[in-house]
Amino acid sequence: MANDLEFSFHTLPRAVRRHIRVFQIHQFLDRFAMGLTVAVVALALTDRGMDLFQISLLFGVYSITTMTMELPFGGLADNIGRKPVFLAAVVASLISLALFLSAHDFHILVLSFAFIGFGRALRSGTLDAWFVETFKANAPNVDVQPALAKAQWANAMGLAVGAVLGGILPDAFGSLVQGHGFSIYDVSYAASFAVMVGVLIYTMLVIAEKPRPLNLGALKQGFASVPSVITQASRLALKHPTLSLLLMALVLLLMATNPVEVIWPTYAKPMLDEGYANTAIGALTACYFFSIAFGASLSPYISKIFKRRHAVTLAAIFACLAAVQVALAMQGGIGEFIAVFIVYSIMLGASETPASSILHSCVDDRQRSTMLSLRSLIQQLGAALGLVLVGAMAEVYSTPAAWVFGAGFLAIAAITTGVLAMRIEALPK
Repeated sequence: MANDLEFSFHTLPRAVRRHIRVFQIHQFLDRFAMGLTVAVVALALTDRGMDLFQISLLFGVYSITTMTMELPFGGLADNIGRKPVFLAAVVASLISLALFLSAHDFHILVLSFAFIGFGRALRSGTLDAWFVETFKANAPNVDVQPALAKAQWANAMGLAVGAVLGGILPDAFGSLVQGHGFSIYDVSYAASFAVMVGVLIYTMLVIAEKPRPLNLGALKQGFASVPSVITQASRLALKHPTLSLLLMALVLLLMATNPVEVIWPTYAKPMLDEGYANTAIGALTACYFFSIAFGASLSPYISKIFKRRHAVTLAAIFACLAAVQVALAMQGGIGEFIAVFIVYSIMLGASETPASSILHSCVDDRQRSTMLSLRSLIQQLGAALGLVLVGAMAEVYSTPAAWVFGAGFLAIAAITTGVLAMRIEALPK
């Protein structure tokens, strides 16, 4: 990539400019559909009679389904085509939304969340690969990074706009549907279903990919290779103490922070006026996404403070996150909660780059995909485990008590990365 040329969008061939716009629109619509429900999902589940432990279990089902399906389906798009796999992911999302809209029973909701995880596993890396491959075919030796940045911007804007609108819809139209026996949050889910149908049609009509022969053996091979991938990655991590410590810290991070991400709307809503509570939750969800992105952009500057010692940087961020999570649990007013929540989100975004830098520095190119697969696997496992533990504590005691308990995992993660930093410092230069 060092020899790839920088480009100005207006100097690209017309076909390439169209390709970028097509993918931007696609990314916006797909994430917009997701964003419509992400702000209200916990509130919708509460409205359906689910307690905090049940909500945590449902998100745990999502994490476990994604975790178990992502590895076997990882290479499927390479074999049968990106477009068919993505269309299957959209169908899974539509089934999930339909099940959610029709159900108030916990067991049906479990099936709905399993389909969400199934769709997430199918989506992983499908059209992104199609976009890069088509771009390079039509613009050889041109740097794809600016084009990817445009797509990522559309991705983030779709989530943010969807989250805001998903919060506004229940306040604006919820009273109308309640008279017909629906939940006010069903408005957001129905809107998401409609947009997802639009994504399905747009993908079928606008995304162009040369058909590939259907290879059912690819799926069989994907499932057959899972034990081997996990075994290889686990052996690599065990032989490399730096990787073992890093992965342990990342598991602890997800155990602590994922329950905050899932439960916070149910904690913040009682602080808000009932007339605009859902709208405010949607706006704050959008702010959460933007804050994470802002934190990621700050990460290089934070790293410079610690002289680019990534493990030291990560230890400091984890320690601060633990303190801020405790502070978040202690807030009883919406203004103070929002301020602390934004700081929390920024720090969460800042933690990604140092962790990735350590991981990539520890493995060779031939081992990289395997290790990334293991990282994804154990992070989903940590998210599911944290949701069950912290969700149960939130239901038995209170949400603040559960978040303070979860902050303990962050404190342990900070200690773990501190040990990791000392180990790296002791290595021969």
